[in-house]
Amino acid sequence: MHHPTHRCTHHCTSDSVRNGMPARDLGSQGWSKPWSDDAGGACVEAKKLADGRVAIRQSTDPDGPALVFTPHEMTSFLTGVKAGDADFLL
Repeated sequence: MHHPTHRCTHHCTSDSVRNGMPARDLGSQGWSKPWSDDAGGACVEAKKLADGRVAIRQSTDPDGPALVFTPHEMTSFLTGVKAGDADFLL
């Protein structure tokens, strides 16, 4: 199935931003690397969107899919990580 590409590099609306959309459609400005690793620069980048949601992308694939989280989802995730809920991944 073909999905039209919605380029929202400047003024994304809540309806045009969706989970799995190409990260490039969110623009190149505003991405930061709050986490990094020792695997040769493969980092996770995050961008706070105008509506409060947070987009996450793989730094080595900036045109790849973005995962988009609500503020509540991001807070729950970070709270769980800080509490050790993801320690089984290490």
